[in-house]
Amino acid sequence: MGEQQYHLPVLLQETTTLLQINPEGIYVDATFGGGGHSRAILEQLGEKGRLIVFDQDEDAYRNRIIDERVTFVQQNFRHLQRFLKLHKAEQVDGVLADLGVSSHQFDTAERGFSIRFDGDLDMRMDTRTEFTAAQLLATWGEARLQLIFQEYGEVTNAKTLAQTIVKQRKTHPMRTITEFKSVIQPIVKGNPQKYLAQVFQALRIAVNDELGALKDLLEQATNVLKPGGRLAVITFHSLEDRMVKNFMKTGSFEEAPEDPFAKETPPKLFRLITKKPVTASDAELKLNGRSRSAKLRVAEKQA
Repeated sequence: MGEQQYHLPVLLQETTTLLQINPEGIYVDATFGGGGHSRAILEQLGEKGRLIVFDQDEDAYRNRIIDERVTFVQQNFRHLQRFLKLHKAEQVDGVLADLGVSSHQFDTAERGFSIRFDGDLDMRMDTRTEFTAAQLLATWGEARLQLIFQEYGEVTNAKTLAQTIVKQRKTHPMRTITEFKSVIQPIVKGNPQKYLAQVFQALRIAVNDELGALKDLLEQATNVLKPGGRLAVITFHSLEDRMVKNFMKTGSFEEAPEDPFAKETPPKLFRLITKKPVTASDAELKLNGRSRSAKLRVAEKQA
């Protein structure tokens, strides 16, 4: 399976340029996916350079790059620090994370990520874990369901959706995509494709604890980056982008209230390299529709 069919890497040129790759440096690609970004970083590394890649996905592992400079860690990137220590790379020159789900995962019916196919309601990025989307729908309470649909999917009628699921699940199993779609069909609002995409996105983020994992990654990246090392993150969702933006700016995940009377401001962890997020060029948008919502932010660790 070629790189093109697997997953087109977004903002490739922009990311590798802004990482300012040192040919003898150590770099981390926290989201290997189809390996597009990794290959581009590797092209700029010399013989002494090292690349450590993370991906919990079995398919990504099968598609790994065989090169003595590359170490593949088949784990969620939230374990970044532990595995860098294990592989004797405690201080690195750059960390990249592309938070998009690979096209390949969407196009594989049995993974349950896409509304285009029938399959089990699975959605686990790491198939070694137990918790699936079907289990979430069968066990979570109404308030918790409403919250994820509201926050992670920006679903307009999140409350009605949560009520419907809780009411119907006693008599209607929701183990597959088709079963789930038929249960919620009467309450779908607006464009059905868009509505379902938002619902599925919310489930995927919740099943994989994606925002929790992102927090862990950002905090640990701060510890493992050398002074002057760069952090580059590509997000596809406003919640993720806000977290990355706030963290790079203030070292916190919340928007910091401006206090003109504050005696001291905490020392800045990062210097922003991108004042505004970098987005896809017109040429890239034509090639890859999925790049439309991609936002790249880059920051440099302060000395």
